[in-house]
Amino acid sequence: MLALTGLPLQIVASLLAVAAFVATMWLWPRLGSKSWKALLGRIGAFFATQFMVIVAMALIANSYFGFYSTWTDLLGTAGGNGTVVDHNPSNAISVTGTQKVYSSQGSAQDRSGVIQNVVVAGAHSGLRSDAFVYLPPQYFQPEYAKHQFPMALVLSGYPGTAEKLITLMQWPTTTLKAIDAKELQPTVLVMMRPSPIANRDTECMDVPGGPQVETFFTDDLPKAMSTGYRVAPQASAHAAMGDSTGGYCALKFALRKPNAYGAAVALSADYAVSNDPTTGDLFGGSEQLKQENDLLWRLRTQPAAPVSLLLATSYNEDNYKATQDMVGAFKAPTKLSTITLDSGGHNFHTWNREIPPALAWLNRQLVVPQSA
Repeated sequence: MLALTGLPLQIVASLLAVAAFVATMWLWPRLGSKSWKALLGRIGAFFATQFMVIVAMALIANSYFGFYSTWTDLLGTAGGNGTVVDHNPSNAISVTGTQKVYSSQGSAQDRSGVIQNVVVAGAHSGLRSDAFVYLPPQYFQPEYAKHQFPMALVLSGYPGTAEKLITLMQWPTTTLKAIDAKELQPTVLVMMRPSPIANRDTECMDVPGGPQVETFFTDDLPKAMSTGYRVAPQASAHAAMGDSTGGYCALKFALRKPNAYGAAVALSADYAVSNDPTTGDLFGGSEQLKQENDLLWRLRTQPAAPVSLLLATSYNEDNYKATQDMVGAFKAPTKLSTITLDSGGHNFHTWNREIPPALAWLNRQLVVPQSA
């Protein structure tokens, strides 16, 4: 079966759409009579052409935006919750593959770094998830052999795939450029979807009676990275970043668990969540739990967390007004910065314009203690 997001399927669907259009144009004069058979023929040809065009456009849009990555994801037949393979922290990360990151200076890992395909098993949450770990070139250089690196968790939107963080948003290559330009200290990236649960948007919550996703990202993942890689364990050396749902999650991790992440970057994020068909019941009927996951409410009413936040938006983004409310609500010791584009929508093109300045901002926030 052709891959749902693969180019061959898009080509086949596009050719079929063109063929349906050509066939309709060829048959239309022959269906010009007033008989019921001709009428049904015109209706069938019209809807067949429309259907094929819509399918082709949907496949292309899905491939670009990463809504569904596989046929099982689309059909809702993927497996259920993950299970823990091994509760030993030293085995919390299993490497399943490696790919190179290419730079203008060459493809050797000591000049460009590598991306590792890994599986992260959560000892406390009981969840597991695929991830991509980008190790910068310095990770392999002898002079950094005893060095501990800062870590940035990068989350996609929902639905979305971690692969799009590499192919469309180009986080590793943009990070490498920032490192080469001395705009960012050598940093390890962990690129993931915001939900380890198939076909459910958990909004990175510890769902009552359900998956403990916040625990996975704020407890299991940082510990797994600091034991499996030369990543500094301190929160001051950890940041969470993301677009859309991933941006909301990043902010929530920093505000709710500042002992896990000292900084957060949110690109086109919402600042609160509600139950909908993709989330199921997130709050177990508790209005208090819903309120506690409202980030504007937290800034206004809860003790300020000692973290740094960066909110990216544009003047015509849906979240522009809410972003201004967030700016007006924060108080020390929380630090808040913004990127506001003159124009931009909820898409990869907009986010790619925001990533370089976000990385430069991040460089000023990440601190690896000297004793580490």
